[in-house]
Amino acid sequence: MTTDPADRPLNSPGPVLVMGAGAVGCYVGGCLAASGVPVTFVGRPRVLGALAAHGLTLTDRDGARRTVAAAQVQTADAVPAGARPALVLLCVKSAATAEAAGQLAAALPAGTPVLSLQNGVGNAEVARQAAPALRMLPGMVPYNVAELSPGAWHRGTGGRLAAPQDAALAPWVPVFAAAGVPLALVPDIRAVQWGKLLINLNNPVNALSRLSLRDEFMHAGWRRCFAALMEEGLQVLAAAGIQPAPFGTLPQARLVRVLRLPDWLFRIVARRMLTMDAKARSSMADDLALGRRTEVDALCGEVVRLARRHGVPAPRNAKMVQLLDGGWPEPPPVLTARQVLRELGVA
Repeated sequence: MTTDPADRPLNSPGPVLVMGAGAVGCYVGGCLAASGVPVTFVGRPRVLGALAAHGLTLTDRDGARRTVAAAQVQTADAVPAGARPALVLLCVKSAATAEAAGQLAAALPAGTPVLSLQNGVGNAEVARQAAPALRMLPGMVPYNVAELSPGAWHRGTGGRLAAPQDAALAPWVPVFAAAGVPLALVPDIRAVQWGKLLINLNNPVNALSRLSLRDEFMHAGWRRCFAALMEEGLQVLAAAGIQPAPFGTLPQARLVRVLRLPDWLFRIVARRMLTMDAKARSSMADDLALGRRTEVDALCGEVVRLARRHGVPAPRNAKMVQLLDGGWPEPPPVLTARQVLRELGVA
């Protein structure tokens, strides 16, 4: 399927501003733009230059292909003066949240809805503290998006975006659906975010493996690394009295057991899990490959901070933060799964 900006969704509430034109911002914002929603992308010079030269090509594991010609892509290196977006998608890396929110606050009218499509569970609150006059809303992105080439972004896994049940977002639900990026409004977004964070504990494992997600899951050693981090995360959430929402086809506790199965049995039991395509990889793997700071602190670090608040240990997640953000010279050396398991203290 190929779509064109002339195919405009019905009743679009207005223009969208993407604050942070990276993997998620380009994919979600690009799908909206391809369906006819006016979208302005604010981002780094490298990405904006690629959009100006190549436009947007958006593909997914289901075979859909959406394009926006370079001449039709609206970009800016900062929030445009006088901008009046009906919705902002906050997609910057976690470390840049406060700065980006401050820029939005300085340029946009009070009450502008801002949907955080970022990793972790705390970015919307960080943004709210930096921009209290804006309407900050936490969101959850279920899928992985990879950059295949300049201007070309590919969604390699499935799922629906999630956000709280808020009147500001209700008119956008049919618009996102028409654009091919369905948005579910849920009663407990915090539980959904924690459920996804547990799954995202695989991101640093995938980054260290230097493999695609599918190839990583086909390797028992790397699966054991992921299982160790998730098991510890579940223990910390239990101590904090937090019940994470299920994510995917298996409850997280059962997934831990499945990940530890031998390869031959895992391939049988986890057939649906392995339906991801060969191009799928974590955004953290891209960051590591490009020598950028990773978001491991917004994932494993969040588990560690919650553990400290409730007086329980989280040494495995603390070690993963060290491995990605301070344990090695930049970039970290290539490690085997056995070496990472040893670093995590897993027998």
